[in-house]
Amino acid sequence: QVQLVESGGGVVQPGGSLRLSCAASGSICSINTMGWYRQAPGKERELVADIRSGGSTTYADSVKGRFTISRDKHPVYLQMNSLKPEDTAVFYCKMNVGSRYWSQDYWGQGTQVTVSS
Repeated sequence: QVQLVESGGGVVQPGGSLRLSCAASGSICSINTMGWYRQAPGKERELVADIRSGGSTTYADSVKGRFTISRDKHPVYLQMNSLKPEDTAVFYCKMNVGSRYWSQDYWGQGTQVTVSS
């Protein structure tokens, strides 16, 4: 049914920028929230940013002022500026669909972001 595919990851120098994209395909309805998570080696997966159907956004404290999440009808983007080595992680796209009475999460396969000189 629903598939999410991330792209845009790669290697970038500290202070550089990178733009991640998440393309959704399949039968999609009632999108509640789309967001980005990341997981560094030895650490738990954490929320980076998300955007809700009403347009409100949430950012992790560590990325506020540097990252910006945006979305089209289905795709979601993450503009990352002023990247730091500690941003290095696998970034995952997540889509939550449903209503107030039920919901389902879908995850992409992840894209590697490496910030290093």
